[in-house]
Amino acid sequence: MSTVVVVGTQWGDEGKGKIVDLLTEYADLIVRFQGGNNAGHTLVVDGEKFIFHLIPSGILYQDKKCAVGNGVVLDPAILIEELQELEDKGRKVTPERLMISENTHLIMPYHKALDHAREAAKSEGKKIGTTGRGIGPCYEDKIVRNGIKVTDLLDSALFKEKLENNVAEKNFLLTKMLNAEPVDAGTIYDEYMRYAEKLAPFAGNVSVIIDETTRKGGNVLFEGAQGTQLDIDHGTYPFVTSSNTVAGGACCGAGLGPSRIDCVIGICKAYTTRVGSGPFPTELFDETGDLIQKKGAEFGATTGRRRRCGWLDGVVLKDAVRLNGLDGLAITKLDVMSDIDPISICESYEVDGKSLGAMPANIRQVEKAKPVYRQVPGWKGDITGARSLDDLPSQAQDYIKQIEETSMTPVSIVSVGPDRDETILINNPFEK
Repeated sequence: MSTVVVVGTQWGDEGKGKIVDLLTEYADLIVRFQGGNNAGHTLVVDGEKFIFHLIPSGILYQDKKCAVGNGVVLDPAILIEELQELEDKGRKVTPERLMISENTHLIMPYHKALDHAREAAKSEGKKIGTTGRGIGPCYEDKIVRNGIKVTDLLDSALFKEKLENNVAEKNFLLTKMLNAEPVDAGTIYDEYMRYAEKLAPFAGNVSVIIDETTRKGGNVLFEGAQGTQLDIDHGTYPFVTSSNTVAGGACCGAGLGPSRIDCVIGICKAYTTRVGSGPFPTELFDETGDLIQKKGAEFGATTGRRRRCGWLDGVVLKDAVRLNGLDGLAITKLDVMSDIDPISICESYEVDGKSLGAMPANIRQVEKAKPVYRQVPGWKGDITGARSLDDLPSQAQDYIKQIEETSMTPVSIVSVGPDRDETILINNPFEK
């Protein structure tokens, strides 16, 4: 029996979906533990592209069970859409293969309305860069105990009572404070009752099936969304998401004790990207940044927004190692760095004449941070055919070693292309 948590080490979009898909081969249960459909995982399997926003990417294995934990905020329309898309591709998902926690909170139309209205009300320099999916307002309701859970949706009388109370409050905010259109409780009720009928067979106690799986000697893989620097407590606040993206979030967001986690793997892109607003110390504004963006096809899986690109940020990486207790790294998109010479790695920041080895808590200091780089030689040629470290050019091997030295963490996996088989598996975390 082994439990493995997979998290992002940067600002999300590190390629977690592919690594989760790879490790799913060794797992019996795959659990998504936080976030909502503001995140997206893109997988390429046998040349076919799949994009998931809510369903764990392990669903592509027909003999595996997947679960959506209570730490997720769920837009039922998006989940049903994903289920339909899978069915249309000949991959029908049954309740025997997917469970949704009864305690998962639901994203409501008023959450999305508030998200858009609040962002629109901000001046240009103050915008957070929200996806407008209603994620933050849904977590907000959860914390102030006004949220509506899956289990509430399955009790029509309780759902109606909570819905009407919430709509009265949200409409006041929308119309009186944000100059936006109100929402209609009756319309929402009818819409969500249709969702209830479709979701009811999938609802269950995810914590219990995790416990049952591990007690029977099965392997469990926990899948996070976004990245460490988007964590609500430890990221570049306020340019963050509304949940705990770090590995500890798996305990609260899925329902298991911390002593039950055996291994944590951090996904680290061979460079760094960020989508939306917020400071980004190693961002490149030159031809190299454009080249990385083009070669890496850096567009958000959820929003389609162009991702900002920059050199690998060792400060961000070291923060991730500390905050997540990483046991190993999975380096993704190493192939994108081919034919770029030299390559720079940020070792520290300089802020007001001081050297910093960790991300400052003050957002103004982050905005002023100047990266201190060291350069390493690049390499030439296509590396997508590499299946072992020895197949890589010596300079690419040295780059991996530099990442290990910077992070003081061993590299367990190296991705050299988008397809499932374009991967070098050095150490299997399920065999740790």
